[in-house]
Amino acid sequence: MLMYKCKGRIPELETGRLRLRKMRRRDAAQMFACWSDREVTRYMNLAPMVGATEAADMIGLLNHMAGEEDAIRWGIELKETGRLIGSCGFNTWQLEGAFRGEIGYELGRNYWRHGYMSEAFSVLLSFGYETMGLNRIEALVDPRNAPSGGFLENMGFTKEGLLRQIQHTSTGYKDMLMYSLLYDEWLRARNNK
Repeated sequence: MLMYKCKGRIPELETGRLRLRKMRRRDAAQMFACWSDREVTRYMNLAPMVGATEAADMIGLLNHMAGEEDAIRWGIELKETGRLIGSCGFNTWQLEGAFRGEIGYELGRNYWRHGYMSEAFSVLLSFGYETMGLNRIEALVDPRNAPSGGFLENMGFTKEGLLRQIQHTSTGYKDMLMYSLLYDEWLRARNNK
């Protein structure tokens, strides 16, 4: 089996309403609107940003990480307007032995509960399983973030349990809930639609 290599290439992925694409520095103002909102970042390992320069730097860092095979992150663009409304992608992946990847995601508050993230996940999961060759996709969720946990369960993920003090942040160590979806589970659900 060939091992997936990103090599800094972030391919465009499309759904009916969305385009998942590489973020550019010129997208900083739109992503700053998302990343500076305390409601959006409340449970993320990211302090709310205070200037668009921080968003531009984050975009540069995420794109650099794709070149280093450390992460791959797409901007979520509304096809109708060309506006970025959030981002999603794989924070890490491990192909040798484990064939697993960890996803991360966020949406601007004005776009919550419109089905956008479910739509983005449809192509994100397909990419992870079919292109990257993952067997297991994981998500770490702050235990206080019930809406995110509910979203993952609606997407077919299983809550496996609490990982104690798994992350270190500026406020100390954090517990996180582990969710996962296996390739066979995803394939069964997709074939039953």
